[in-house]
Amino acid sequence: MPQVKIIAKNFMDMVASLPAMKLDKLYDNAFICEAILRSLPPLAKKYVLQMLYIDEPVLATSIHEWVLADGESKHTVAVDRLVQLRVFIETVDRKKGTTYRLNTKFQINLQKHIVHGGVLPREPMPSTITVRLPSLEDLEAYAAEQWELMDTNAQLWYIIREYITNSEERGVDTADLISFLLELSFHVTGEAYNMNTLTDIQRNVIKDLADLGLVKLQQGRKESWFIPTKLATNLSISLSDLSSRKQGFVVVETNFRVYAYSSSKLLCEILRLFSRVEYQLPNLIVAAITKESLYNAFENGIMAEQIITFLQQNAHPRVAERIPSVPENVTDQIRLWESDMNRVEMTPASLFDEFPSRDVFEAACDFAREYGGVLWEDSKKMRLVVKAEILGQIREFLRR
Repeated sequence: MPQVKIIAKNFMDMVASLPAMKLDKLYDNAFICEAILRSLPPLAKKYVLQMLYIDEPVLATSIHEWVLADGESKHTVAVDRLVQLRVFIETVDRKKGTTYRLNTKFQINLQKHIVHGGVLPREPMPSTITVRLPSLEDLEAYAAEQWELMDTNAQLWYIIREYITNSEERGVDTADLISFLLELSFHVTGEAYNMNTLTDIQRNVIKDLADLGLVKLQQGRKESWFIPTKLATNLSISLSDLSSRKQGFVVVETNFRVYAYSSSKLLCEILRLFSRVEYQLPNLIVAAITKESLYNAFENGIMAEQIITFLQQNAHPRVAERIPSVPENVTDQIRLWESDMNRVEMTPASLFDEFPSRDVFEAACDFAREYGGVLWEDSKKMRLVVKAEILGQIREFLRR
């Protein structure tokens, strides 16, 4: 049965593409819940925080009333992302309509994390031997040495995507690997962490990440340590800390025109990756972001969040202090055009029909929907198509 599948174009897409049960498993970790919250679009964050202490399902029509009329596109993007990540559990009631509630695990752990905080279970290197630690400049140079100059993120994402995709062949659970990688975003760049606090699988992952420049290994007399670089905390561009902004040079207008006040030929080539460069003066590059230029970027492995973050991080001082520094209609459209690139692919499925009663049919639909396994349903003829991965669970449910 055809289904639109999430293509892992950034780290949160990797998370969203996990099976429902593995995705729920991630939310046992409060730090992962915070990482997911950080990654959400601004309006999605607002919805989560507004519903954080609401235990009852909320009508979709009620949530829709929380935004102004001109926020329709942002509302659609926000709700879609929340459903993809199973932060929102969607229920369709034939009488009441569609409702959403927060994932129970996500809700409880995020509540606790916000109220009580927490620290990662890692043992930092004793202060008596930190004199051997590399400086932040050394770490940055070490990380950069592992990559070609152009488009480090695209190279990194290609390798990380393949690394996660093939993890189970190496005996590593995908959800556990993603959880561990997300935890790295909460470590402090330049601080050393004891390898003895990790599992054997995690230690192997750290050794692999060292080859990519995400961490640097430090060997003591009796113990080993790993030191995260900036690449580790930037695994998901949407989790990047934008507060340490450097002097920028890019101005983006609401009409999708881009003005870059620079004479750099390298910058001109970077802009060509996702926009149409119209002309270059001695100290000014003028370009336009178009649907065609973005489609070309997406097809070459450059993601919407990478483009948006580049524009935000390099905003000219005259627009850098604006909120947002890049017009929302531009960022929303970039994300929507990326969503148009989602591919269609065949998904193993099973058909259920000949239900003994409508109550049993509706109960089966609700059960399958809870696990994110509904592909298609026909309420008139009481037929249901579900993903093959939940076939065993729904058979057992119907047997009971």
